[in-house]
Formats: sequence, structure tokens, C-alpha cells
Amino acid sequence: MLAKIVSKETDPRADRPTRKQQQRSVVTQHKLLDAAILAFSENGFKGTSTREIAERAGVHHPLITYHFKNKDQLWRAAADKIFSEFRSSLATALENNNEDCPKRRMASLIRAYIDYAKSRPALHKVMIQEASVPGPRLDWLIDTHLKPFFEATFVMIEELQELGVAPPGNARILFNMIRLSSGGMLALGNELKASSGIDIDSHETLDELAEIIVNVFLPGEVRSTA
Repeated sequence: MLAKIVSKETDPRADRPTRKQQQRSVVTQHKLLDAAILAFSENGFKGTSTREIAERAGVHHPLITYHFKNKDQLWRAAADKIFSEFRSSLATALENNNEDCPKRRMASLIRAYIDYAKSRPALHKVMIQEASVPGPRLDWLIDTHLKPFFEATFVMIEELQELGVAPPGNARILFNMIRLSSGGMLALGNELKASSGIDIDSHETLDELAEIIVNVFLPGEVRSTA
């Protein structure tokens, strides 16, 4: 008889409802974040309502305040998600090409940048939305996500300049020219297709874009420092 009696505390099945609730909560958060990323990138912070985000996510509106308290916190969480994924993809590219020469490593970084920006066009659209007017969200975005990544990349550009791979000049300007050439082309995909016949959805176009950027901004080859 006693063998059939299992206390709730020791029964491994006892916490299953809680786990299911946690799983549902995580799924709901991801739905809200994905919907928020798209909405904020298309309409900006002021042009987006939390009700619209809830409708896009297919969840009840009160769940937004339950998970994120307010629209500003939801915006920051959405930005955290997309920029953290972005930086992770770049870090993976560098790690996978760790043994390559500096030029090839930077080329792999540029290609990873293009691939992620293509898969997540909201990345640059969010930056364009926020960069148009100075404010606390832009300050937070720069301090939290952009500056840490930028500062590390400036060092890489300076190294390439010393090796004769990248042209001389302000490394910060050069890096941002590379960045905007990559992301800007993708952000303007619809306009480029209509005005210039450039199909930015084509893998061949992406390959050529990456190759041209490397040839233009990293024209030299690694030379011996001996």
C-alpha cells in the first residue's frame, strides 16, 4: 500500500504542469519578441502599438504587460534578441575562420554580416528608425550593442591597414563604409530591384556583393612584416 503512495514532493511528475506553463510562457515571449521586431522595424517605436504587436503574435494583449511591463521594455527586449543573435553569428564566423589570415577572417565576417542582415532585414531597419532622431533608445542601443562590437572591429581594420590589406585613413570611417555597403544594400532591396534591376534575394547577388566589398575595401594582400 505504502509503495503506491508517492508524495508530491518526490514524484518527478509533480512539477510537469509548472514546466508546461514555463514552456508556454517562453513560447509566448518569443512570439511577442518576433512580432515586436517586425512591427518596430516597419513603423518605428511611436508608430507601433502594443495591441498591434499582440495581434501579430496571436496572443492576448494583457500578456504584453505580464511579460514586459510596457512598450519600452518590450522594445529593448526585442533589440536585445536581434542584436545578440547578430553578434553571435559574427563571433561564430570568426571562430570558424580563426586559423585564416587576417584578410580572410575579415572577409568571412563581411559575409556573415551580409547573410544575417539578409535573413533579418529588421536589423538595419530598426537602426534606421532609431538613428533618425537622437534619444534614449538610440543611446542605449549604441552603448549596449554597437560600441562593444565596433571597438573590436576597429582594431581588426587597423591591423589590416598595417598589413597593407586595407587602404590608409580613418579606420572608423572605413569600417562604417563597409558596414553600410553591406547592410544598406539589403535594407534598400525593394528599391534596388525596381531602380537598378538588382535582385538582392539572389544567392549569386549576395556572393558578388561580398566579393566586391572585399575587393574595394580590402584590395591588398597580406605582406610580410619581417
